Amino acid sequence: MSGGVGRRRVLRGAVIAGAGFLTGEGDAAAGARNAERRPEAPAPAPFHGRHQAGILTPPRRGTAYVAFDVTAENRRELTELLRTVTERARFLTRGGTPAPTGITAPPPDSGILGPQLPADALTVTVGVGASLFDDRFGLRDRKPLRLHTMAPFPDDDLDAAWCHGDLSVQLCADSTDTVLHALRDIARHTRGGMQVRWRLDGFAGPPRPSGTPRNLMGFKDGTANPDPHDARAMERLVWVGRGTGEPAWAVGGSYQAVRLIRMLVEFWDRVSLTEQERMFGRSRDTGAPLDGNREGDAPDYPKDPKGEVIPLDSHIRMAHPRTPGTEDQRILRRSYNYDRGMDGNGNLDMGLLFCCYQRDLARQFETVQRRLAGEPLVDYIIPFGGGYFFALPGVRDRDDWFGRTLLLPG
Repeated sequence: MSGGVGRRRVLRGAVIAGAGFLTGEGDAAAGARNAERRPEAPAPAPFHGRHQAGILTPPRRGTAYVAFDVTAENRRELTELLRTVTERARFLTRGGTPAPTGITAPPPDSGILGPQLPADALTVTVGVGASLFDDRFGLRDRKPLRLHTMAPFPDDDLDAAWCHGDLSVQLCADSTDTVLHALRDIARHTRGGMQVRWRLDGFAGPPRPSGTPRNLMGFKDGTANPDPHDARAMERLVWVGRGTGEPAWAVGGSYQAVRLIRMLVEFWDRVSLTEQERMFGRSRDTGAPLDGNREGDAPDYPKDPKGEVIPLDSHIRMAHPRTPGTEDQRILRRSYNYDRGMDGNGNLDMGLLFCCYQRDLARQFETVQRRLAGEPLVDYIIPFGGGYFFALPGVRDRDDWFGRTLLLPG
C-alpha cells in the first residue's frame, strides 16, 4: 500500500513536469512567469526636503540602526565624510545603475541587488550625538540645546559597548537585502572617516490581523502614536522650530531617543493572559484598552479612578495618563522588533529596537520614561543600550548635504 502511494506521487510529479514541458512552462519559464506576477517595487521615498525621510515616512518592513564613532581627524575631513554620506544616500534612495570603475578596479557595487539597484522605498536618516560636539571639530558652541548623553534610568542595565555614538544612521526598506546593501555601500565609501560602534537590525511584521503591528510580547506597538499627517501636531511635538532657543542650523531637525530593550520572552510566555493584559492595559487580541472595544478607542480614566479596569500601574496609563499637560509630552514612535538568536546561556535573545522622535527630550521622552519606573513590565525586559541623537535637518536640494548649516555657518 505504501509502495502504491509512492508510485502515485512519482507519477503525479511526472505528469506535472510533463504538463510544464508540453506548454513551454518548464522551471525557467515558470520562474519568469512568477517574476512577472510580482507586485511592483515601492516607489522611491523623497530624499530632498525640509525634514529627513524616515521620521514621518510610513515604517518599512526592515531596518538597520547603526551608531558610528567618527575617525575623521579635523573639520575638513568631517565635512567630506558628511558630503559622502549624502551622495551615497541620495543615490541609494533613488536607485539606478552604479557608475563603472574600470576593468582592473574592484566592482563599483557589492552586487547583492543585481546590476540595477531598486529604490525599495529606502530611507536613510542621519543623526549626531553629543560626543560629536567635543573639541575635535570646533563644534562645542553649536551643540543642540537639549542634546546630551543618555544616562541610565532606574531599571536599566546598560552595556557601554551598545550605547551612544558620534553619528547615527538608520536605514529602512521593505527588503532585508536592500537594507544590508545600503549599509555595505555607505561603510565602503566612508572607510577612514567613521567606524561602526554598534549595530542592531530590526523587522516589523505585517498587521495581524489588522491595525498596528505587534511586538514580540504579542501586543500591538504604537497604537497611541500621534498622527504623522497632522502637520500642526508634528510641529508641536516632533520638529525643532524657531524661537525655542535652539541654534538656527537645527531648525527642521528632531531629537531621537533610541533604546535597545531585550524581552525575556521565555518568562513572559509563562504569564497568564489576564495578567499580561493588565500589565499593558490593553487586550492582546484587539489592541483595545481594557475599557474599550476597538484598538482606536481612548481609555476613559475618569470613569475608572481606582484602576479597577485599567490598573493604575499599567503601561498605557503610566506612559500617557491623559491628565492636563501630558498631551504635549507625547512622542512619535518608530520601533522595530529584533532577534539576535541565543545568548551564552542558551536563552532566546530578542526584543525591541525602540526609537522615537520629539522636539524636547527632557519634556517628552525623559518625562515619560521616569513615569514608567517600576512598572510591572520591568520584570520582563532589560534595557541594555541605545542613546540620544539629533536627527539633522533635511537635505533641501542637490547642492545641499547633511550637516551643511552645522559645519558651514552663514
